[in-house]
Amino acid sequence: MKTGSISTGNKPISQMNSSELLRVEGRYASAYKSNPQDKAVGINYATLLRMTGRNDQALAVMQQVAIHHPTDRDVLASYGKAQASAGQLDQALSTIRRAQTPDQPDWRLMSAEGAVLDQLGKSNEARSKYRRALDLMPGEPSVLSNLGMSYVLSGDLPTAENYLTKAVQAPGADSRVRQNLALVVGLQGRFAEAEQIAKAELSRDQAQANVAYLRTMLSQQNAWAKLSDKKNTN
Repeated sequence: MKTGSISTGNKPISQMNSSELLRVEGRYASAYKSNPQDKAVGINYATLLRMTGRNDQALAVMQQVAIHHPTDRDVLASYGKAQASAGQLDQALSTIRRAQTPDQPDWRLMSAEGAVLDQLGKSNEARSKYRRALDLMPGEPSVLSNLGMSYVLSGDLPTAENYLTKAVQAPGADSRVRQNLALVVGLQGRFAEAEQIAKAELSRDQAQANVAYLRTMLSQQNAWAKLSDKKNTN
């Protein structure tokens, strides 16, 4: 995540706890208030708002940024993510597709489109987007992670773990990718192993927040109940 002119110290945002995120968010809030047309500030402020669960406010910020940068691909991509986080999945899909250009396809937008398609329950279409993104950016850990989480949503945990393990081993894998692996390992009942993966970087509260987030995603497709049924029948 680019942070523009605002310093966040040496600690990556993906590894910050809730109080640290709120402090950084306050700095961006002031910068955004001073200049709501600033693209980088608006995108990063909206990202932080989404990370702290303020999805409606993140969407409002990106709506304003998009007014001033209606054709900017970075802005449209962030706007689409904000729409998806706020539950506007069809609108998010339209926004992300509008940002994509066939002559110069962007793997990040393909991955983002796949994530929305997964939330809409269109897993085959989503995985097709992830694989096209990997054709453009082989071994990209964020895309491998999204592909792995797609299989979590359909209840195929071994395949999910396979992709997430590859993602963790890829250069550039960040904390979020490793936490996804920890969640999938935990869902398979290997809690001690999952705890070892999770506690290496995040606090207990952050790890629990990740579990809660995953359960929310799964509940959208009733997949959490399906996974529980599979555990009970094994």
